[in-house]
Amino acid sequence: MNKIGEKIVRARVFILIAGLLLLIPAFIGFVKTRVNYDILAYLPKDIETMEGQDILVDEFGTGAFSMFVTHGMSDKDISSLKAKIEQVDHVEKVIWYDSFADISIPKELLPDKLYEAFNNDEKDASLMAIIFNETTSADATMDAIEEIRKIGNEQCFLSGMSAIVTDTKNLSEKETPIYVCIAVLLSTIVLAITMDSVMIPVLFLVSIGMAILYNLGTNIFLGEISYITKALAAVLQLGVTMDYSIFLWHSYKAQKEVYSDKETAMAHAISDTITSVVGSSITTIAGFIALCFMSFTLGLDLGIVMAKGVIFGVICCVTLLPSMILVFDKAISKTSHKVLLPSFNGIGRFVAKHYLVFITLFVVILIPAIYGYKKTNVYYNLDSTLPETLDSVIANKTLEEDFDMNSTHMLLLTNDMSDKEVRLLMDEIENVEGVKFCLGIDSILGAGIPGEVIPDELTSDLKSEDWQLVLVGSEYKVASEEVGNQCTEIERIIDSYDETNMLVGEAPCTKDLISITDKDFATVSIVSIGAIFLIILFVFGSISLPVVLVAVIEFAIFINMGLPYYTGTTIPFIASIVIGTIQLGATVDYAILMTNKYKKNRLSGQTKFDSVSNACGDSVQSIVVSALSFFAATFGVGMYSDIDMISALCILMARGALISMCAVILVLPSMFMLFDRLIVNPKKIRAN
Repeated sequence: MNKIGEKIVRARVFILIAGLLLLIPAFIGFVKTRVNYDILAYLPKDIETMEGQDILVDEFGTGAFSMFVTHGMSDKDISSLKAKIEQVDHVEKVIWYDSFADISIPKELLPDKLYEAFNNDEKDASLMAIIFNETTSADATMDAIEEIRKIGNEQCFLSGMSAIVTDTKNLSEKETPIYVCIAVLLSTIVLAITMDSVMIPVLFLVSIGMAILYNLGTNIFLGEISYITKALAAVLQLGVTMDYSIFLWHSYKAQKEVYSDKETAMAHAISDTITSVVGSSITTIAGFIALCFMSFTLGLDLGIVMAKGVIFGVICCVTLLPSMILVFDKAISKTSHKVLLPSFNGIGRFVAKHYLVFITLFVVILIPAIYGYKKTNVYYNLDSTLPETLDSVIANKTLEEDFDMNSTHMLLLTNDMSDKEVRLLMDEIENVEGVKFCLGIDSILGAGIPGEVIPDELTSDLKSEDWQLVLVGSEYKVASEEVGNQCTEIERIIDSYDETNMLVGEAPCTKDLISITDKDFATVSIVSIGAIFLIILFVFGSISLPVVLVAVIEFAIFINMGLPYYTGTTIPFIASIVIGTIQLGATVDYAILMTNKYKKNRLSGQTKFDSVSNACGDSVQSIVVSALSFFAATFGVGMYSDIDMISALCILMARGALISMCAVILVLPSMFMLFDRLIVNPKKIRAN
């Protein structure tokens, strides 16, 4: 390893120049990488709801659907507005009263269910359905949403998943750069307190910043990434990889006391860092790789990007950062100052002396922690993650208030069914609790409206060669238990006529999401715990140590994820899946650091008490600095973000870092005291 360090030191100028030049293609890749703002797009492609979405695109030329509410407008003005909306690029069809009959014909002549579906006389409100020829989160659909909003006025409200996705995009693009600024600012404050030079935090952040840009730039090879991944990648990479830079700096300072030549000292520091950091990073990477085992492929998206980010962080830590430190050595010396972090002398002896107290606290806290962990409520409704002031959220509330409608389902019925069967099927669905209306070509014809009155384009929009499309309005909110039961009942009805029939839309997709992520939660937990267990087993060659270390970090995870239950907080579903894995992978390093010192002390002949107290005392400062760095990178973003999906994830990660820090400092040494005989083979202990 020393030879590698020497080569890096000799090539430091070349490394810096190459690193700066590589920022150019990285920036281009970052700008060119498409961002997906539709969470439901990450559902498995082979489930019925996603297959139905493909049929909508292939057979009907549509994948997106929105409801448009108008207030206080005459039929003539609404008809004119409808005509303008139909001219917007990628709007396939707009369905309103004049889609069925000329506006000169009184609306009262329409069947009651059609009239009530599109009108509310009490609130002078009218409703039209807008069908797009692209998928929900396609760039073209989002552009069409923006254009429709410009055509409408303050009396118009555009609801639906595409509107939510568009608002999510706009808000995320506005906030993401601010996330990075907040994370950098708070990390700088932490480093200023914990480091002994003003220049060092700058070099740390520049090095990590370059690693982040390399990571984000190489995402172009993935095709696209989710907005959650984009928003979290920089912040999370900063928090997770800061340890590596701190370790290199501490190692370099230690080597300078041995070697007077700074280049020799740095070569040895690089060697030590490679040995320690590579081993440490493997557990973090394993945690992120575990996310790739999710059926809900948002986990794959986040897992690959973050695992890649850790690798780039390690590479930059042992190449770019040493080169910068050597080049700016004089500036570092001139800006040196006393470390402001308080001393932690005595904490190791205190914990070792009172270990039974902390073991008791561990047992007492564990039970309510697990209970809260299992009882914490999560939400799946995606507009719940957005501020109530956004246009899409206001529109959804308006739709609920004016038409008592919260979601729209689409039925894909095979044309093998007779007209009579279709009418019977629709009659049954209209009787399902919570269904507001059920509209299709056959329901209109069956209501007594002459076929020749219905425009040909409406018929073609609702009927293809193989399928016919039926719209179902529901008063139940997406992701609610009521709409889940409603979807189950509708699926039972349509399958009873023909098993090839399909139910698609946001609510059915979300129902699948709930089912799939419940399974993913168990899978990710097992994979992450299993992988990290095996890594620790390989590193220490002990069965007991992986059990102890994982138990301590899982204890911290139970507390972190159980707190929302006791505070009455509902968290986004994705948090319940990924936080445990991220916290385990990112903070188990704290436990490994202390374990290395404890085992080394014990095998060198120190007593159990001295081994534990010294290991804890020697490790606590590094653990505190590491945890505070992770906390700083995530807490500010969590407090600032208006997107609850991002805010909740960051708050949980920040809190998890501090809880893991406390668990490792207080509980892990107590475990060593309790299980010393089990952990250390007495025959291997050298006599003093």
